[in-house]
Amino acid sequence: MKTFVYVACTCALFLTAQLDAKSLAGSRPNIILVISDDQGMGDLSCMGNELVRTPNIDRFYEGATRFTDFQVSPTCAPTRAALMSGRFPFKVGVTHTIQQRERMALDVFTMPQVLQSAGYATGLFGKWHLGDESEYLPQSRGFDEVLMHGAGGIGQTKYGDFPANETNPYFDNVLLHNDTVVQTKGFCTEIFFDAGLAWIKEQHAAEVPYFAYIALNAPHGPFIAPDANKERLLVLGCDETSAARLGMVENIDENFGKLMSKLEEWGALENTIVIFMTDNGAVRKGRTKETPYFNAGLKGGKNSPNEGGTHVPFFVQWQGVTQAGTDIGALAAHIDLYKTFSELAGATLPAEMQDLDGRSLVPLLEDPEADWEDRELFIHCGRWRAGEQEKHKYAKCAVRTQRWRLVNNQELYDISRDPGEKKDVAQQYPEVVEQLRKSYDAWWDSALPLMVNEGLPVIAPKDQPFAILYDKQLKEKGIPDWAPAEL
Repeated sequence: MKTFVYVACTCALFLTAQLDAKSLAGSRPNIILVISDDQGMGDLSCMGNELVRTPNIDRFYEGATRFTDFQVSPTCAPTRAALMSGRFPFKVGVTHTIQQRERMALDVFTMPQVLQSAGYATGLFGKWHLGDESEYLPQSRGFDEVLMHGAGGIGQTKYGDFPANETNPYFDNVLLHNDTVVQTKGFCTEIFFDAGLAWIKEQHAAEVPYFAYIALNAPHGPFIAPDANKERLLVLGCDETSAARLGMVENIDENFGKLMSKLEEWGALENTIVIFMTDNGAVRKGRTKETPYFNAGLKGGKNSPNEGGTHVPFFVQWQGVTQAGTDIGALAAHIDLYKTFSELAGATLPAEMQDLDGRSLVPLLEDPEADWEDRELFIHCGRWRAGEQEKHKYAKCAVRTQRWRLVNNQELYDISRDPGEKKDVAQQYPEVVEQLRKSYDAWWDSALPLMVNEGLPVIAPKDQPFAILYDKQLKEKGIPDWAPAEL
């Protein structure tokens, strides 16, 4: 099995001879954030996977600045809460992906609201997963244009998606377009990319700065891909599940390639920062009898407190500004994008809003060798039974610094030497364990009173907001067909 290891590039190609000495703060680029769902470090060919083919993302990787130690949360909704709030997700009430514990606290001043205040148009295409009640929807929380499914995945009607999607997940879906339930035609990933591109084209023509959040639900299960994306993988010997999941990844790659091609065609790359990332570790489906699942040498996957649960790809391109083929090893995280985008946009934050846990990545974009103080990141898988958070305080948790990862309050790994977490060195470094335990306890105590969604009642499928919305509109005026504008 091939194991991927990052190597710092000492002879990186520069898109410019050197970065402009002028600060990027307030430079007001367009921002496109593409985030896939349940796709880990090993689910790209540029990361060393020998089964999947991702030539477009590989090409993007070659021309990108790559954050080689980028951390997120172990599951979907918490990562998205961190992106939108700039806080560790437990501090905005998000401790699960279901049971109303995915709802981001209403007192959060969101990242898209910040960008709106700076004159940006904002659009979401795909997965929100931070609450489906009207006051929690992205339309109420800073997004001008929205095309979304409900709950955490298309077809998850038990947890709140449209009932019509249960019988045909991922194809010809019913979605919410702004305030109207609509019927689409085609594969979901292609719909979300095309909708995002059509909206981006409008903003580009109007010369309006924009934030496009293309938040895919693929390759989240159920594993369903177009036949054309499965055929090669089935021939290679993948079972249906593996072929479908990796086929979903390859379909993402095709659409990402289309995105970059259209941006180039429209002359939109010079003032646009494009980011590709994933929301958590993989589900670990994608193998043949001869080829085991590839996870880039990392331990664990989705819903794991280990590196494989939270260490994800994070590639950045900004034509003429960022350095091609350059690796940044500084410990960065999802909570950092709030301050990063705010600083790039030249936004003024409100005097009264939530505290921010993240840092701006702008200094590292300006100079990949910039000083970056060590930090502590706090990770917990959550998902405890209602009311049992204290019982699970040390279950499936971790503290991460540049060098160390303390797992479950007892296992210590030297990530700088052992990224695969093969050797527990807690006994050799008791002082490190003691310090990280102390820090974790303080973080937990600070987060506990902010877990505002604990103990809420379970909502029956028929009483979910999108089920009610669908039934009401169906009776009053029907469900209209909808398609993105032609490109």
